Parts: sequence; C-alpha cells; structure tokens
Amino acid sequence: MNLPGSRRILVVDDDPGIRRLLVIFLRRRGFQLLEARDGGEALAEMRAGDVDLVIMDLMMPGVSGFDVLRERAGDPSLLRIPMIVVTANNNRGVSDGLLGQHVYAVIGKPFDLNVLLTTVAACLEQPRAPVLAAA
Repeated sequence: MNLPGSRRILVVDDDPGIRRLLVIFLRRRGFQLLEARDGGEALAEMRAGDVDLVIMDLMMPGVSGFDVLRERAGDPSLLRIPMIVVTANNNRGVSDGLLGQHVYAVIGKPFDLNVLLTTVAACLEQPRAPVLAAA
C-alpha cells in the first residue's frame, strides 16, 4: 500500500471555505493536495497527470462537476483517476446515477470529515483495473 504522503488528491469546490477545510484536514493526515475552484481547473489538473484521487463538488458556476463527469466519460486517461463526489444535492437518483459514471462514492454535504477520510482511504486502496475506451 502506498503511504498517504505519496498520494496526491485534487480538491475541487467553488466554496473556498470548504476547499480549504478539506485541504487542511487531508494535508494533516499526510496527503499531498492540489486545489481547483471549478471544473475547468480540475480538468486541467487531471490532464496534467499526477493526480491519484479527485474529491469534487457538483454544483459550481462555469464548468460544473456534471460537465467534468461528461468530459471524463469520453477520455479513458481521465477515467483512470478515481473520484469522490461531495454534494448538497442529496437526491437518491442523482447519487445512483453518479455511481454508474465511475464515481467511487457520493457524500452529502454537510459531511463528517472522518467518514470522508475513511472513504478516501478505501478508494485509494482499491486496485485500478484499466479502463477501456467506449465503443
């Protein structure tokens, strides 16, 4: 298993307070953190490589989390990066739909930081099978 310090997590949220909370919390647990304010910045970081996990909000102005998921679905290199969605949209249908889009977990806001940490650890421990391009 890789140690947390070797794992890079990208936190994507337009709310600077939530973004900062997650960055501080996860950094104190030994992870390396990157930040993005919207989906456009997130896609740029993901394409630059060296991201082991993305924690992303859905509802953001400009390029939303939904836009990132659509873009990601058409790019096998982006599908290899596991994703956890944190969202205030606690609609069960939305959650179920996201899990079908190669999203590891959906966590509702407000969230418990310890639940998030457990989810991050479990996600990073999962073996990564190659993702095949859509036919």
